[in-house]
Amino acid sequence: MSKKQAQLINFLKWELSISESAIATALRHQEEGCNQLPMILWQYGLVTLKQLDQIFDWLQTASV
Repeated sequence: MSKKQAQLINFLKWELSISESAIATALRHQEEGCNQLPMILWQYGLVTLKQLDQIFDWLQTASV
């Protein structure tokens, strides 16, 4: 797991209160990297559209 993906997962858990089981489900369905993780979470109904926007905002400003 890359440093950025670990930071994204921490953001999902602590800032957006996404459950570990939801994150684990999304991780099982992604191929590589954290680029697909937000979309997979949204496609499975595990995050709202507002949360998806917050995730993309975080990804744009995250420094790694």
